[in-house]
Amino acid sequence: MGAINLDIGVGHLLGNGGMQFVEAFSEDDIREVLVDANEHDKTVNIVSGGTKRGYGGTLEEADILLSLANYTGIVEHSVGDLTLTVRPGSTLKEISDELAKHGQCVALDTHWPEKATIGGIVSANDSGAKRLLYGSARDLVIGMRVVYADGKVIRTGGKVVKNVAGYDMNKLFIGAMGTLGVISEITIKLRPLPKYEGLSLLQFKGGSMQDIRDFSVSILDSMMEPVSLELLNPSIAEKMTGNRFYTLAIAFEDREKAVLDQENWITNQLPSGVKHFELHEEEAQQWWEKFRRVGPNGHNDQTNDADTQAALKIGSNNLDIPANLEAAESLVNQHHVAVEAHGGLGHGISRVYVKGFPEDIASYCKALRSKVEAKHGYVICTHLPFSLRDTVGVWGEKPSYFSLFEGIKQTNDPKRILNRQRFVGGI
Repeated sequence: MGAINLDIGVGHLLGNGGMQFVEAFSEDDIREVLVDANEHDKTVNIVSGGTKRGYGGTLEEADILLSLANYTGIVEHSVGDLTLTVRPGSTLKEISDELAKHGQCVALDTHWPEKATIGGIVSANDSGAKRLLYGSARDLVIGMRVVYADGKVIRTGGKVVKNVAGYDMNKLFIGAMGTLGVISEITIKLRPLPKYEGLSLLQFKGGSMQDIRDFSVSILDSMMEPVSLELLNPSIAEKMTGNRFYTLAIAFEDREKAVLDQENWITNQLPSGVKHFELHEEEAQQWWEKFRRVGPNGHNDQTNDADTQAALKIGSNNLDIPANLEAAESLVNQHHVAVEAHGGLGHGISRVYVKGFPEDIASYCKALRSKVEAKHGYVICTHLPFSLRDTVGVWGEKPSYFSLFEGIKQTNDPKRILNRQRFVGGI
């Protein structure tokens, strides 16, 4: 079936729309759209589940909004080789449900899995708390098919895990926000489902950041293998546990005895005054399911100014996570916003979810960026209404190596057709 064209109008709160809406049901549909756009100098925005629609982009509408939401399904599942080839419009939940029938999973735990598609996750290099042990899309994707802006189709990587021939072209497209090509197929490494799951929740009633940091270092320096070491600020901790304290969420996934032994180690090493409790199997899974429904998802934004939402990603030294969350908290009263935040000691990524009036969110984001950059970290706005993205600056200042990005974009998409102005420096 060819791509279907519908006039859907303009003016989405998050921008990144199109004057014409086109649905792709096959790779040929994608090629057809891009060949036509290339020949007639039309711009193309790409969307699927819509969870990343507020992530980057200072162009309200392109000529075409190309949707991959109906280009779904598993192409090939090699159970014995633990690999999966899938189309980009498939949601993470759809993929996970199918793999669970075979006792396997994709080791990605991004938020809103019922809405987030594998294509969007890979294009944004999105990840969750469990990247501490399992890594991100850059670690898991082993092959792709990509349609360039001129309609040319290339294959990168392969369909086997031990593929070492040539350059790892996959990484060129992972995290490029769809600016270099449209991903039409993804091959990814799988894992067996864990035999047993445990979650230890440690509540630091005194809120001592040094105690949290020291205890986290003792875990990272030990022989234990947590899949998460996530610090929750009091606001999000209250939502998740009912208690308003800084809370460490330490997860283990292994054989039952290995999980329980590691939990016992934690119990024996607890600093004084720290309250802790443990969840196992279904209770632990339900906790994580609730956790992954925190923050904006591209569909739950409100038109009421007072409930404007933003999401920030902070990258820093692994052990600066407590300082990042403390900085996020310290600016709340001054800028009149509500903040929920969490971050992973061990992988260095923090997430901050902000709610308030647009002008307050803008000033808050700028102030937090200044604090983080003073410690050599960075702040990226992964969700902002279109009206704020020019004011705040999604990516911050251009990096010193920006000319490399420019060169790659010029080679892959010289007419700047794909997701124009969506990436660093307006690429």
